[in-house]
Amino acid sequence: MSTSIVFVGGGNMATSLISGLRNADWSGDCITVIEPDADKGQQLAAGYAVNTVTSANDRTLDADVIVLAVKPQMLREVCEGLVEPLGDRKPLIVSIAAGVPIAGLREWLGADHAYVRCMPNTPSLIGAGATGIYADDAVTDDQRTLADSILKTAGMTAWVAEESLLDAVTATSGSGPAYFFAFMEAMQAGAIELGLDEATARELVLHTALGAARMAIESGDDPSTLREKVTSPGGTTAAALEQYAAGDLNALVARAMEAAASRADSLATELLDK
Repeated sequence: MSTSIVFVGGGNMATSLISGLRNADWSGDCITVIEPDADKGQQLAAGYAVNTVTSANDRTLDADVIVLAVKPQMLREVCEGLVEPLGDRKPLIVSIAAGVPIAGLREWLGADHAYVRCMPNTPSLIGAGATGIYADDAVTDDQRTLADSILKTAGMTAWVAEESLLDAVTATSGSGPAYFFAFMEAMQAGAIELGLDEATARELVLHTALGAARMAIESGDDPSTLREKVTSPGGTTAAALEQYAAGDLNALVARAMEAAASRADSLATELLDK
């Protein structure tokens, strides 16, 4: 690919995308990372054969796409520092900074850019991510396709029609890995309580989770159908699921996700007010 991309920040999420891009045969010569930590920049340059610099200038920012990949608390300062070196250029701006709405980006970086905001998750680090994406009205169809091709190198993508829905994405896939990790923790603890040693419990739980996810993806059946297929009336699985129903698992999960979405919304307000 000859599209030039600048990553502002070289942390974990930026690294996951850089790795995905290089694995998808994007040229390292077309990728530049602005990373103030010189040691981290050298590691990225050595590991992925990309260009790295410690600060932005007008030549560095001469790119088709700028990916904002810094911590949300740093984003205002970073954006304001990009205004002068960016000058009159209008690259596509892609933000992977959680919780910062496009309204903030417009205020800090400029109102006349095309902005894409996305919510990736941590499995992006191994190329198995799930990323929700929103594009503002200034984004062209070609830019939308370009953003999708970049983000898909770290996993699947899902576009939402309204920016507010990114809070729902945060509550679903953004925070979602932790829900599954917590459930795996609980299953592992339950297996140990039933007499399995820790190593055996861990392997059985992790591979069961992996197998269930693969079945859900590869079979094409929805989870309820798969659940019904493995639940015989009066059997062991039915006995376990009756306990979930008694504890109203669906309502508990819904409350947890509502709490995550609500917190995402309040964090956005806090970041804009600073």
